[in-house]
Amino acid sequence: MSNPDRPAASDTALDIDAGILDRMIEIRRHLHRRPELSNREAGTQRYLREVLAREGIADIRDVAGYGLAVDIVGTGRPSNRKIAIRADIDALPIEEESGVAFASENPGVMHACGHDAHAAMGFAVAAHLHRQRYSFGGTVRLIFQPAEEDEPSGGKRVVEEGLLDDIDAAICVHVDPYTPSGKVGVGAGPYTLACDTFDVVVTGSAAHAAKPYEGVDALTVACSMVSELQKIVSRETDPYDPLVISVTAINGGSAYNVTAGKVTLKGTIRSGSDATRDRAWRRVRAVAEGIAASHGASVKVDIHRGEPGVVNDAEMAELIIAGARASIGADNVLNLPGWSIADDFAYYSEKRPSVYFRLGIRDEEAGSVYPLHHARFRVDEAALKNGVLTLVSAATMFLSAHP
Repeated sequence: MSNPDRPAASDTALDIDAGILDRMIEIRRHLHRRPELSNREAGTQRYLREVLAREGIADIRDVAGYGLAVDIVGTGRPSNRKIAIRADIDALPIEEESGVAFASENPGVMHACGHDAHAAMGFAVAAHLHRQRYSFGGTVRLIFQPAEEDEPSGGKRVVEEGLLDDIDAAICVHVDPYTPSGKVGVGAGPYTLACDTFDVVVTGSAAHAAKPYEGVDALTVACSMVSELQKIVSRETDPYDPLVISVTAINGGSAYNVTAGKVTLKGTIRSGSDATRDRAWRRVRAVAEGIAASHGASVKVDIHRGEPGVVNDAEMAELIIAGARASIGADNVLNLPGWSIADDFAYYSEKRPSVYFRLGIRDEEAGSVYPLHHARFRVDEAALKNGVLTLVSAATMFLSAHP
């Protein structure tokens, strides 16, 4: 039985040409086979420029290093309104184990966060709006942004290069492996966490492994730090006050019979408020310095400020809800709270009213059940059409509203 809240494709006012959707999947798979790390996306940039140009889209600009921007200008009626849509394009340093037929051909690099899908949806939005530009007024700026995953941040560069100076609002979508495939989720207010990185160097003194008491084992000191840093979250922080501290690498030692004289740690601090962010910085330093001193070691702690948290504008969140309801049906729209990942779309949301929404891709049969940044991560490609429909619908609704 059909759901009366969800129009069939033939009944809805908005639909995407099947050829564009097929091309979107081809583009996604091409990018998945050829992933590139942050600030190295030369091949991705070149390929996206080619596929956009084949659609007859002109004035494709290089931005933020290896990114692109295109303006799709509606001719349907006079309008000065402009909205940006961000699609990130970079991959991660992960060895792929997804088992898909179009797996990465670049050893040790994988699209494990879905940016290939984001870029492909960005293409489909651009292609559709370019073909239908007589049906709306105003401008949609597609920004294919590099370096979301690493510094220097592509999102920060986009803002610094002035790409939002003449823009009224911004939208981005992120695939979500925790939400059922094809569902769209959004909420107002803080939506992602701020993310900072830290590097710790522990210096002890090497000794024979048979006589560790003759030195200061930097490895055992570092291991104590890993354990104690977790207590900043579990024993010092209100569970309703978001904070995640993750040690993601530990390196040191080189022999079976020599204790480590120097060990390095690195990781991230993700926080939901400025006060918690400042406190976490202080406590990471204090814990590391205290443990080092108690063991007779020395330590150097460097903390690097990263992107702030994304804050969803309430009216823009309502725009996504309205656009999704109109194009994919009310039964596919969820009120989803924010999540603990970080995203440099936060720089956009600092500059202009913005919204970051989530597109569910979780499907047991499609094997899309693994989390973001997992070696077996998969995208249920059937969901991508709903992402495109929501983006197109929300953007054109925004342009048609009176300023």
